[in-house]
Amino acid sequence: MPERVVQGRPSGLISLDVADALWAGLTTDSAVPTASAAFTRSPANAQVGYVLLGGRVVATAKASGGQWSVAEIEVRRAAAELNAVEMDRQDLVRIGPFRGSPTKECDEGTLTHWRRRIIREPQESAGPERAVRPEGGRPSHLAGIDWQRIVVERTDDRTARTWWLPRAVVRLLDAAEHTETQWLHAARTRRRNTAGTGPHHVQARAADSRRTTSPDGSTAAPLRPYNGEMDGHLYSVLTRKPGTSRKVAGWTCAVCRTAPAAVLDHCHEHGYVRAPVCQSCNTQERPDHLYSNDIRVAGHYTRLFDTHATDWLRHWHRCPGCRARTTLPLPHLAAWTAHVACRSLRPTHRDARGSRARKPCGVLRVSWAGSQNAPGSCLLTVAVDFCPSGEHRVLAQVPYREAAQRFGAWLAETAPAVAAAAGPDRLDGLPTRFRPVIADTGGEGLALF
Repeated sequence: MPERVVQGRPSGLISLDVADALWAGLTTDSAVPTASAAFTRSPANAQVGYVLLGGRVVATAKASGGQWSVAEIEVRRAAAELNAVEMDRQDLVRIGPFRGSPTKECDEGTLTHWRRRIIREPQESAGPERAVRPEGGRPSHLAGIDWQRIVVERTDDRTARTWWLPRAVVRLLDAAEHTETQWLHAARTRRRNTAGTGPHHVQARAADSRRTTSPDGSTAAPLRPYNGEMDGHLYSVLTRKPGTSRKVAGWTCAVCRTAPAAVLDHCHEHGYVRAPVCQSCNTQERPDHLYSNDIRVAGHYTRLFDTHATDWLRHWHRCPGCRARTTLPLPHLAAWTAHVACRSLRPTHRDARGSRARKPCGVLRVSWAGSQNAPGSCLLTVAVDFCPSGEHRVLAQVPYREAAQRFGAWLAETAPAVAAAAGPDRLDGLPTRFRPVIADTGGEGLALF
């Protein structure tokens, strides 16, 4: 795009139409697809003082003649931030629908409840590819992101449709929702504080108006890093305390440390809070249950037990029960056993593209008989589904105690600092018996695990 087309006036302000062209031109090569009319198409809020671009609030100002304008430098900053986002289209997060979720209408003017908005559009049309609405209809982009080009529809065996987005986009939209909420809260607070009559109040309101539409976008309160403030607390107690959700929303995710926290992750076997996490990390951490005693070892376990193992192990051991027993909750221990301890047993076959490389065959699946409440009777069975050499091929049967011992040895080698903080000398005050695992067989309720 020629630079002369998008160059602003000497004041640094450009019209919304020019800003649209500038945003589209700067993000042409972005991994995250962007909308071509981020400032002028619903749900942009240019006429009320701001527009969301990625995770950034870009304030607008009303210039002479009643025309709304935006600072060119802010559009460029937002584009640079978005261009830096890396997106893996195969790393998907389910965004709904979920049983029991609220059904109230979304506020079309904000990004609040963006998941329900995305789900509602394809359901009202015939599918994601026909979700585009004419101008003035339902929103066709969110925070300048053209989500229609990357949303994935899946249908399970019960013909129920679910909707998925790449994890990077989910984190970006969660951050944008949080930033917008904080920005609007700060703006309302200033308006209340400057409300009144008299010349000095009028002057204050004018100054407030200038600050609200100022392009520096610095009004949102910064998120606080989580420093273990909820360590040792029981989830059942904290969730009954008023203001807990508001407190959680003020922290950054304790795992990725970038996105705003949305839920309190907790251990269902011991009942202790682990830490506040974002929806993306909470989804990634959650075991993929098929039945109450059966899980499928999905691709995200590569990150949990390989590339980002230390972060996740530290997170799981925030539970005093898991830390003291140097183990993991049963579903996670089962997944670790299949993904790590039995990795060498998994059959491989030649790549279909004809290369000499071999790739793991089928889909890993692990089930257990008995209960972790009686470790001597609990047995983990690791199998491969959809294997050309024999479907449901059993790879190994591992007793629970052996799996826990293997995990302890692997933990000491993989994350020595996490292993050093664990051990049987910290059993005081812990429940003598585990609570039963609460299996989420329908894939609902992302806050369960």
